[in-house]
Amino acid sequence: MREAPADYLEFAAARSGPLFRTACLLTGDWHLAEDLVQETLAKMYRSWRRISRVDSPVAYADTVLVRTFLSQRRRRSSTERPSDRLPDAAGPAQDAELRMALLDGLARMTAKDRAVLVLRYWEDRSVEETAQVLQLSSGAVRAQSMRALQRLRALLGDQLADLAA
Repeated sequence: MREAPADYLEFAAARSGPLFRTACLLTGDWHLAEDLVQETLAKMYRSWRRISRVDSPVAYADTVLVRTFLSQRRRRSSTERPSDRLPDAAGPAQDAELRMALLDGLARMTAKDRAVLVLRYWEDRSVEETAQVLQLSSGAVRAQSMRALQRLRALLGDQLADLAA
């Protein structure tokens, strides 16, 4: 087995944290998120020579992560099922109830809706960046974001108003 290039190891070490955070938000499950990041980094490693020459390997990794997530969700033969329990990691005490409600709402949404909301609003990416990652037009991202936000608001109902107040 050949040794990984130093620039790949540096890239993987630097990006595994942000990739894991996004994967947790997409999957809603700590262990599935770890698997998703591992698969993403494995795909990146296989093509690292080509990827390292592109303008933004970071954007490429984000795209691979989201596409791998969506692909896994489409596979009907998948035997893994997400858990209804969230990771035990503690976040800031402020707005913990709102955060948990939002995570629960995201977990009940479709994979595409979840992906667009996580990228646009949780990761605070521009419409153009989100469109590039999801391979959609900017208009499609805007429309999908609007519909997904309406669905999330409907899912959370009065709970959102109570928590945001």
